[in-house]
Amino acid sequence: MRATFVIALLFSVLFAYEDVDAKTFAKLLKQKDVVVLDVRTPQEYMQGHIKGANLIPVQVFQYLRLGGKGIRDKKVLVYCRSGNRSVSASKWLESWGVKSVYNLKRGILEWKALGYPLER
Repeated sequence: MRATFVIALLFSVLFAYEDVDAKTFAKLLKQKDVVVLDVRTPQEYMQGHIKGANLIPVQVFQYLRLGGKGIRDKKVLVYCRSGNRSVSASKWLESWGVKSVYNLKRGILEWKALGYPLER
């Protein structure tokens, strides 16, 4: 029983996504081998998105299997409007074996409030 608990704890530490603030998210964007996912709707994306973000609405996320498609060993940054939908997407990525997932915990609302740039 104790060994099972320790293994489960280690697994959760190795593969857990991390909530980060906008300042940390901005720093992560500057690193190499980063994939940025915007999991909002196409309409929200068109109103403004983080430079280089790939639009994959969370509504279709469950039908995708991205984990083995070249992103397992990259840092994957995920965001939405307020940080809720991106938690779901982060959990999906984690379950597919992506090792480094970072969720913008207060979403693009915090990003904009701190004056970080958006593209249209």
